[in-house]
Amino acid sequence: MTMTTSETAATGVLERTAQLVDHALRACEAYQRADLAARLRHARRRLYATDVHVVVVGEFKKGKSSLVNALVGTDLCPVNDGPATAVPTQVRYGEQVAAVLLREGEPPAREPIALEDIRGHVVETDAGSGSTPPRAIEVSLPRRLLAGGLVLVDTPGVGGLNSAHATASLAATSMADAVVFVTDASQELTRTEVDFLYQVREMCPTVICVMTKTDFYPAWRKVRDLNQRHVGTDFPIMAVSSTLRSRAVAAGDKDLNRESGFGDLVAFVADRVGVSAAKRLATECAADVANAMDQISAQFRAERATLADPDAAQRIVDDLAAARAQTEALRGAAARWSQTLNDGVLDLTADVDHDLRSRIRQVVEDSDDMIADIDPADSWDSVETWLQSRIAAEALANYTMLRDRAEELSWEVADHFRKASGAALEQLAVHDPSRLAAQAGEHKDLDLSKMKVGKQAMVALKNAYTGGLMFTMLGSLLGLGLGPIGLGIGLIMGHKGLRDEKKRQLQNRRNQAKNSVRRYCDEVNFVVGKDSRDTLRRIQRQLRDHYAALAEELNKSTAEALKAATDAAKTTKTNRAARLRDLDAELARLAKVRQLAGAIAEGTA
Repeated sequence: MTMTTSETAATGVLERTAQLVDHALRACEAYQRADLAARLRHARRRLYATDVHVVVVGEFKKGKSSLVNALVGTDLCPVNDGPATAVPTQVRYGEQVAAVLLREGEPPAREPIALEDIRGHVVETDAGSGSTPPRAIEVSLPRRLLAGGLVLVDTPGVGGLNSAHATASLAATSMADAVVFVTDASQELTRTEVDFLYQVREMCPTVICVMTKTDFYPAWRKVRDLNQRHVGTDFPIMAVSSTLRSRAVAAGDKDLNRESGFGDLVAFVADRVGVSAAKRLATECAADVANAMDQISAQFRAERATLADPDAAQRIVDDLAAARAQTEALRGAAARWSQTLNDGVLDLTADVDHDLRSRIRQVVEDSDDMIADIDPADSWDSVETWLQSRIAAEALANYTMLRDRAEELSWEVADHFRKASGAALEQLAVHDPSRLAAQAGEHKDLDLSKMKVGKQAMVALKNAYTGGLMFTMLGSLLGLGLGPIGLGIGLIMGHKGLRDEKKRQLQNRRNQAKNSVRRYCDEVNFVVGKDSRDTLRRIQRQLRDHYAALAEELNKSTAEALKAATDAAKTTKTNRAARLRDLDAELARLAKVRQLAGAIAEGTA
């Protein structure tokens, strides 16, 4: 099959950028700048090794898995009218068809599985066996659509904005290059779906809405128009039929494929996501090349300036010595960027911890109010579901705050680090807090059912017997035959005792429920707080190492420039003209590479 225009464009820009890096590497090696060469090699690897994630999200039973299957042209993700996807499935390119189960852990344990066993791990009613829970399924397929690094992620159903699944999906979208939100043509978008769409866009700016099952609902055009009114121009809406697409792929029928509506969706994935990702990677790589060429050129420009104007040689050397002192200062712990980083991480750690504690405290207060109005023996399951969803949502909000503030800190550090843009930093992710919340342990430690009818009946019998016996004995002592009256009094006391005992047991169950919620929230606070602090430490190390490496590069560049200028000041008049010609030639070659880098960064190459 021939490549599409978009695939050709993406491949072309990557190839031109790779050739540019090769030219720049030869210059770095020729001028003995191993440090700059190391950065460019890393940039070249990143040019082809970076995946482009398209996350597919939506409510249960809307056709997410069928959509992914139709895109890759194979029945890969399990589709069933009963069970639903419970574990994410990542579909990426591979020379051979293979499947791997990723289990919880850092790094996750990889366990090869057969393709026919995927359903047993993905579908929620078929729990996969193993010592640790599954995190995801990774499937490799030799498909042209995936060859450029595209990764399709089929996520569990949202199940409403108040569900833990929704929180996990939102966390996944924060690490996505694009999001495909799936609904179907059975009805117009609900308020919950519209709200979720806007939440997703806050995590990932590239979002489209895909309406499935157009072959099953004749009125799908009316539903599509209603949906477009709900979201206006904020989200494009595409109507597709996964069934028609699968038949078209199997039969090689272009007309049927066009009728399925998948042409626009494939174009979106290839053009809007694939090409834009390729251009972004090319721009970042070209920026590294331009920076490297500028640093090498600085050495030659300093030498040329000294040779061209011997009278100004001492001034040039003094200026370079001052610049060397500045770059030396960048390497120390007292550098402004380093102090900004350290202070910023300390402040951010305290703020994130305080935010998490405040959120957990509010959850505890709300749960206390809820439990005070119910009998936990009857409603504990609903309390548990609410608690899990609420904790996951609050943890996600806390992680989102961490990500946003960390990005602000990285730019602040970049501003304080002269001649460094900070563009090479990886994009920060939001962890999936529902997984961490699960690590806090189950909180079904209340066996409230044992406190109900049996014990209450025994208490009533005990109070009735005691009351009747007391009044019967009192009558005997007074010489009165109370008979049935004493029995009636005893029954009244038994009823009162039963009512008091029921109140006492209800209060006891409520206290146990509140204590159980507190223990769970304390454990979540411990687990999520630990992960947040670990995340901030990783961010701190990443920023520190990145700018420390840049400081070393700048320091070496100024040192080389200072040495070249000092040596040039000692050059005799006889050798000066020849050296100037050589320098002009070197600077012209470097300028050509620099010009190509600029053209790629601007999208004109």
